[in-house]
Amino acid sequence: MAHESTTDNPYTRGIAEFVANLTYEAIPEDVRRRLKLLMLDSLGCALYGADLEWSRILQDKLSVIDTTRSCAIWGTSKKLSAPHAALVNGTQVQGFELDDVHRAGVLHVGAVVLPALIPLAEMKSGMSGREFLTAAAAGYEIGPRVGLCMGPAHIASGWHSGATLGVFSAAAGAARGLKLNAEKTVHALGIAGTQSAGLMAAQFGAMVKRMHAGRSSQSGLYGALFAEAGFTGIVNVLESEYGGFCTTMSQSKDQFDLKELTAGLGTTWQTMGVALKFYACVGSNHTTLDAIRDMQAERPFGAKDVKKIVVHGSKVTMEHVGWKYVPQGLTSAQLNLPYCVATWLLDGDCFVDQFTDAKVADPARMALAEKVEVREDKDITARGAKFRHMVHAEAHLNDGTVMKRTVEAARGSEKKFASDADVVHKFEKLAAKALPKAQVAKLRDAMLGLEKLADAAELARLMTCK
Repeated sequence: MAHESTTDNPYTRGIAEFVANLTYEAIPEDVRRRLKLLMLDSLGCALYGADLEWSRILQDKLSVIDTTRSCAIWGTSKKLSAPHAALVNGTQVQGFELDDVHRAGVLHVGAVVLPALIPLAEMKSGMSGREFLTAAAAGYEIGPRVGLCMGPAHIASGWHSGATLGVFSAAAGAARGLKLNAEKTVHALGIAGTQSAGLMAAQFGAMVKRMHAGRSSQSGLYGALFAEAGFTGIVNVLESEYGGFCTTMSQSKDQFDLKELTAGLGTTWQTMGVALKFYACVGSNHTTLDAIRDMQAERPFGAKDVKKIVVHGSKVTMEHVGWKYVPQGLTSAQLNLPYCVATWLLDGDCFVDQFTDAKVADPARMALAEKVEVREDKDITARGAKFRHMVHAEAHLNDGTVMKRTVEAARGSEKKFASDADVVHKFEKLAAKALPKAQVAKLRDAMLGLEKLADAAELARLMTCK
């Protein structure tokens, strides 16, 4: 079969020009302020994730096969080469379902941008805090736009979006961190894009789900470093009708919209659409947990009072998190809505202490999860990606009472963003698992005062155990 050859790339080129030409001054003050809070949250997630089993396996194995000791593995005293540091640190950020999410773009942004960018700051001494923030902003802006372009059908068809979209965020941030021109940034995107991969079946208990973000970050870093050296990539990686990202990773051409790739670049800031998590589970579960929390505030009830919980959500929510719960490890528990609802009803929380090997197979939790039904609401599905986490939740109580709540956006979301104090509190609680209190405070102040840092590599030093 013959395929017409074309290298037209208005969208890939448009993204590259935005990234290459972005300046600190062009980023609005409210975006810079939000970005520092988002990055602080990601660093806390990574520090908490440093001592998790899957993180330790990667740290130990890579320390054997990689003898380079140049870039920090956050929350440890270990060092590896930049690409392997990106792999491990990205895995740690995503290590316990605590990290950010751009809901409409379906991407955990910090987990792919920062693990690629911080090793660059370590390798290229003298990257100022302002330059670091500018590069990070480039990364935070691009990945979500690729997600908006692809729409909810991308994840519904089985691709793990954090793994597939993330390469573009990582490449954009790293390219700006290296100060690549637009031409080389096109190639950085083209090198990263062809490495894109990740399957949603990983959510059913596999450790590799945690590694997807790290692998994307590593691919983006490779893209920028190789492009800097003159290596070439697919110049129309997003547009190509044959073998391009959008056509290949969609089931049909009507499932993606190329215009979303550059819509509002420089005026509409997708960074402001990144949400934070205050539950240690996948973002699709948060609106339901908020709905139950709100109902309990009106009338207290617990596990013993519940006849059933019915959740009406989008098709993606139903398929992504609404499956019958079977204990297969921490990953499947954190991605399963019935388990998380049962956990909230039993414990009154759904944070790090609720996910242990003993609890995920707890008979009481499993029995209560059986009382949770997740159904598709076609009206919510029809609203598209921006409403994919919206739910209508019903609590049917044993006394015949039926309580209902509709939640469109969760706590910490772009529509209900958390206070500075809430973000800092979460960071300090997570970071304390790996670092002494005084070092946690220094890291907090360094990130929140990032524009004053002479050398952004200080962030890596502050995340290293002595």
